[in-house]
Amino acid sequence: MSMSPSPSTDQSPVAARTAYAERLDLPWWLWLVGLLAAALLAVEIWMGAGGVRTWLPFAVLLPAAAAGLWWLGRIRVAVADSELRVDDARLPVRFVADVVPLDAAGRREVLGVGADPLAFVVQRPWIGGAVQVVLDDPADPTPFWVVSTRHPVELAEALLTARDARSPVDHPAGEPG
Repeated sequence: MSMSPSPSTDQSPVAARTAYAERLDLPWWLWLVGLLAAALLAVEIWMGAGGVRTWLPFAVLLPAAAAGLWWLGRIRVAVADSELRVDDARLPVRFVADVVPLDAAGRREVLGVGADPLAFVVQRPWIGGAVQVVLDDPADPTPFWVVSTRHPVELAEALLTARDARSPVDHPAGEPG
């Protein structure tokens, strides 16, 4: 189940710093298709044979398919503690120059034929929206991140708010706010 983006109402220290959280899980119909495909393959292997071939394909293929489907939907996207977290990747918001919410057509254009090969991309084809996070870090050759999200406008707002809300201590001398 996808967690909807929401500012946290819990006042615990961790929750107070989470501006956005979402899990990029699969829709129910992809689970159904994946498990049906695994069951069909198990039936093909079985095909009326006796002994171990009666139950072994089902005992192996159905759990393997479920584990694979779970693995595909494990990615979490969050804006917390002044950083964008995408699975195990972290991007401090001080390096965010701009954030562009993308619909399916915009995502296709950014990731299409002329895509930058140095871009960091976490894309899930079953999710239509995405954000393009343009970076401002001279030490990093990555020009931007493209991250799938079901709520691109909310994620973009959370990132820009986190970037603009950095405390004065976070700004080194001479760095614009």
